[in-house]
Amino acid sequence: MRLLAVEARQNGAYNLDRYQQVSGLGADLSVLNGEGIAGFWPADRYRVVGSAKIGDIIDAASRWHAGVSFDGVLTFAESAIVATAAVARALDLPGIGVTAAVASRNKVLMHEAHDRSGAPHAQFRYAPTLADGLAAAGLFGYPVVIKPALGAASNFVFRADSPAEFTRRYFDAARGAKTMKWARLEAEGIDLGPEGLVVENFLDGSEHLIEAVAWDGEVRLASVVDRIGTDQATFEYNLHWAPTTLTDRELGLVHAALTAAARGQGLHRSALHAEVRFHQGRPHVLEVTPRPGGGGLEHIARVSAGYDPILAHAQVACGRRPSLRGYQPTGIFSAARSLICAPGTITRIVIPDEVTASPDLLFCRCAAEVGDVIRRPPDGNGVLGYIGATGTSHDDAMAAAARLAGLVSVTVAR
Repeated sequence: MRLLAVEARQNGAYNLDRYQQVSGLGADLSVLNGEGIAGFWPADRYRVVGSAKIGDIIDAASRWHAGVSFDGVLTFAESAIVATAAVARALDLPGIGVTAAVASRNKVLMHEAHDRSGAPHAQFRYAPTLADGLAAAGLFGYPVVIKPALGAASNFVFRADSPAEFTRRYFDAARGAKTMKWARLEAEGIDLGPEGLVVENFLDGSEHLIEAVAWDGEVRLASVVDRIGTDQATFEYNLHWAPTTLTDRELGLVHAALTAAARGQGLHRSALHAEVRFHQGRPHVLEVTPRPGGGGLEHIARVSAGYDPILAHAQVACGRRPSLRGYQPTGIFSAARSLICAPGTITRIVIPDEVTASPDLLFCRCAAEVGDVIRRPPDGNGVLGYIGATGTSHDDAMAAAARLAGLVSVTVAR
């Protein structure tokens, strides 16, 4: 597989680990950044355009493709989904299409797509003004959730339990929607749909993270992970374990919901990461995005379900249908958690040998590095990274992940 990875504006070294995993599969991976840092990837397979304009990115990709002949284009960046679809279309390579990409990036358009296809989802209203938001919250009843239409990684997503709290959180979210890096990393010159905020009714049940593949109208579930402790005000404390505790009947409901959601978004051939939350006994789709999930979920999928989301994503990018058996837990227990640190500028990170040499360690991935600024709610949702472990049970794996996380040391300057 000769693949081209795209980011309009490079998100530091955040996706480096994923690129290395693709290369580890034997793929010949090149990286094209509209704006990026020098020396990020081997020089003969790395180019920086010097512009985040979509036309300039497409021109550079076309010239490179003329000499190399790529088999496919992919991205792991939420903020590059639309740009990647535009590049794939220009190069006449497999892709999801720009319309489907925008519907999979913008939460307003995603909700509307789910409406059209009958996929169960939260009640929602687009709320470009505070008055719109308060009216929606009054209609739904508190608590409600406020989120940016073009957000990612739970940044500036808030739960509000009263009109007074809603007003405060609305302005926090509105500020973040304009300033967060996920919005600033998008390519220029593409219509991404409505900006601003979305208000949803709060879903009060369990939450689950799905890795799946859509292929010509069929959706196959491949990995199902439970999110623990989801009744939060700011949603940043990610605790996950696998295999899922959902029953076969509940998994069937999830499968039907995701099939409808993917159809509504126009995702006919794509690797999928989906988040669903139960409400009154029924799964509701929070989002479906055409890329593997982050936070180390690919490692959990491999050990707990025998599925490699990175491989599937690469295969789909080349127009190849992944070989899937459907969701079949391996019986191996795993758990993962975010590495949370105090806000400030990171001056030191220490991951001791006791962590890296532990037989319980599944993965340890830093999402930040020395010099990065960590912002915590309500000013942002920066995390140091993610850590995962295996164990003899759900609780044992979670305890191992917590113990290893406690050994990681970080120093910040405020």
